[in-house]
Amino acid sequence: SEINAHPHKAGPVILVHNGIIENYLQLKEQLKQAGHSFKSETDTEVIAHLLEERLKSEPVFEKAVRQTLSELRGAYAVCILNEQEPGTLIAAKLGWDIGLTLAWAVPITGVAQLAFTWVAAAKLGLSFAPRWPKITPELKRLAIIAGPAILSGGFSYFARQLQVKLGIDYVYANELEIVDGKLTGVAIEPIVDAQRKADLLRELAQKEGLRLEQTIAVGDGANDLPMLGLAGLGVAFRAKPLVKQSAKQAISTLGLDGILYLLGFRDREGVE
Repeated sequence: SEINAHPHKAGPVILVHNGIIENYLQLKEQLKQAGHSFKSETDTEVIAHLLEERLKSEPVFEKAVRQTLSELRGAYAVCILNEQEPGTLIAAKLGWDIGLTLAWAVPITGVAQLAFTWVAAAKLGLSFAPRWPKITPELKRLAIIAGPAILSGGFSYFARQLQVKLGIDYVYANELEIVDGKLTGVAIEPIVDAQRKADLLRELAQKEGLRLEQTIAVGDGANDLPMLGLAGLGVAFRAKPLVKQSAKQAISTLGLDGILYLLGFRDREGVE
């Protein structure tokens, strides 16, 4: 929805985020008691307000960001601007496997450089479970899966990176409009939203000659729920509580290769 759409803003803080903040409800309650009010139900807005609060006692932008991120629990990537320091962008990532990485705090000039700096920083955050880049091609070779696809509400730039690394057949993601070498902030229709993901699952199943009962869908957000409900096996992966409760299966501690167990693989039958 428009209210939940990124970026989120709190005071001078402007923030975009992907991932799961497991303790956002506790932080939200603390911030409400400190006088903050929220427009959305997202964990992203909580991060923005938390950083705004920390900037009151720690005026150095990077230090305040580090303090804020130390209070978060989960796995995520963020890009943050501070209106009081408009020449600096901070990108950071916390993965379940690698710990916190502050990608960089860099000077920027102009919208175009900001946009492409953000793209480059976010690209640094692409990481995989150690075996995962080999698993999809091997499962395809064994005819265990057909037509693997990425259906993403994110941007095609990143989805294509994943397509190459993971051996994915289909990619559907949002395209950003670029005019005169600059991102305009406009996403080109059709937007890959919750309903579009479900529709694409139907289309791809038909294209591959599969019944919906034979499909597997994996997602972590509320906009994945229609797709997860439609698939024969819907898996909530490191998802928010509502998504985990609604999905047929959930993976909360293993990597994506945990899906192999749901398909009936045991360790000694592991894909090489």
